[in-house]
Amino acid sequence: MGLGANITSDGTVAEDLMASGTVQYIEVQERLGEMTYYTLALSIDIQDSEITLLTDSRLGPGAALGVVVEDAEGTQDCLVNGPVFAHEITLQNGGDGSMLIVKGADSSLKMDREFKSTTFEGTDSAFVSQVLGTYSLTPDVTTTSSNHTEQKHVLVQRSTDLQFVKMLARRNGFKFWVTCDALGIETAHFKRPVLDDEAAATLLINQETYNVSELRIQWDVHRPATADGLQLDFATLENTTGTVTTSPETALGETTLQAFATDVVTMNLSAPLDDSGALTARLEGAVIEASYFVQASCQTSLHQLGKVVRAATVVEVVGAGSLHSGKYLVAAVTHRIDESAHTMQLELIRNAMGPSA
Repeated sequence: MGLGANITSDGTVAEDLMASGTVQYIEVQERLGEMTYYTLALSIDIQDSEITLLTDSRLGPGAALGVVVEDAEGTQDCLVNGPVFAHEITLQNGGDGSMLIVKGADSSLKMDREFKSTTFEGTDSAFVSQVLGTYSLTPDVTTTSSNHTEQKHVLVQRSTDLQFVKMLARRNGFKFWVTCDALGIETAHFKRPVLDDEAAATLLINQETYNVSELRIQWDVHRPATADGLQLDFATLENTTGTVTTSPETALGETTLQAFATDVVTMNLSAPLDDSGALTARLEGAVIEASYFVQASCQTSLHQLGKVVRAATVVEVVGAGSLHSGKYLVAAVTHRIDESAHTMQLELIRNAMGPSA
């Protein structure tokens, strides 16, 4: 079998790197709301003292590499595209067994290089859109309600762009992540995951035909199901209050945390805020984060499933009983690709139990 992926350099397939035996394995680690990392393990051919692979500019610092795979239907998917930031080199005397490990990440790494000290007036989403424009990333930004003005408090950045955008995402109950399509178009997402879509893949266990041999599930209800907020409006000196009793996200099953838990934990939030919109966003963010009280993990492969599973998508689990079958949000995927298989280690989360709507 050949390697079930293509390595691209600046968008062009690196044919020589794909030669048989050069790539030992590829690993891509993607996690919802985090940077995607990749590892390429390459065999070193020691023909002279220069060892040309170690000085190949396509693998040097900042070089743009990508990993493109294809599912059973012939649809191509770019798992990651972004700059190289590290090498790990093992040289064996005589050459046999020598290895180059190339490490990189998606293009959001470029947002984490410069500490900035700035202020901004407007909404969180307007600030994020402005920042993304400086990195040539296509924005997929959900509008936020809280507004920052000089009369109250402006947004003050004292961090890298990536750190600040991720902080704003958490304030609003959002996630921030970057994806790249097979054409090389990179999109930066600042929003809540879409839970209403059809399942991107179906995981089968305890069926005559299955694609998962083991599924691990756990739940934990000792977490906040509701949140109350109280803050003083510095302009009017009046109290700003708010309460969020349920997650604003779509429930992935019929029984939510509030219905399943015998005793509901309540969180109290008193962050410095200027308006009710900002307070509501903070409360929703806290409840959303806590609402995923079911976690599951399993392993499958492209050969078994026929599809490539990505973080931030929804999958359907079948065969786990009435309580645990249904839709799950993919929180993380570790892809490992070599000449024998493309395996996918999945981490799934769920904000409800029982059948999905």
